[in-house]
Amino acid sequence: MNAAIPSNSPEGRPCPLCGEPKPAHFISHQGHELFRCRDCGLVYLDPAPTNADIAQMYDDPYSGATESYFTKVEKKMRRSRIRARRMARMMAGGAAGKSFLDVGANGGFMAEAAREAGFRATGVEPDGPAVDYARRHYPANDFVRGTIEEADLGGRRFDAVYCSEVIEHAPDCNRFVAALARVMRPQGLLYLTTPDISHWRVPRDLGRWDAFCPPAHCLFFSPGNLARLLDRHGFKVVRKLIAIKPGIKILARRVESGG
Repeated sequence: MNAAIPSNSPEGRPCPLCGEPKPAHFISHQGHELFRCRDCGLVYLDPAPTNADIAQMYDDPYSGATESYFTKVEKKMRRSRIRARRMARMMAGGAAGKSFLDVGANGGFMAEAAREAGFRATGVEPDGPAVDYARRHYPANDFVRGTIEEADLGGRRFDAVYCSEVIEHAPDCNRFVAALARVMRPQGLLYLTTPDISHWRVPRDLGRWDAFCPPAHCLFFSPGNLARLLDRHGFKVVRKLIAIKPGIKILARRVESGG
């Protein structure tokens, strides 16, 4: 990911989604300043994380793939299988022979669930130990180290892309979604999730919300501005899933750019 240029202005940098130049100050949190766009409502961190910051955050965040995220594997696989089957049902003719990409593959759970559902599965993940874990445990899939913006996928385009809890880490959300669009076939299916700062269950004290963790999470979307971002890069939202916890879960098709 290429971070946007950090702002030196007390008024905040322009909105990274729509470019509105004069955001409103939103909150100061543990030494970080966040702003809300007056146009689209995106909440974002300023200054944005730099490339060096991002590299450090992705440098073995799971402690050699031995802690937190890589526990409760069966629970993760159950959830992944439910989502993979949902995506398979939405593929014309089913998943057999269709290509699948998990963006932010972590330990490879969703890629493996997609393979079980009939897809040919690939995962892209910037954390080296996580990629090693995935390759050891799920060797029938292809795992590539890197971010979606920069990883070498050999020019491949995919019929289905899964991107869960990743976009909130990307300071340049337009570049991120453009990269998703670039690797998808026409009418390809995107399953995307991210925290929802507009959700009714977000606590009034944001410090009590586990998804509010700048600088790791530097963008906070609502369903409306996320749909606006996707439309700009040629996606049409076709289904919004109910989220009991404060999150956005959507399925979108890759279509012509909405401009």
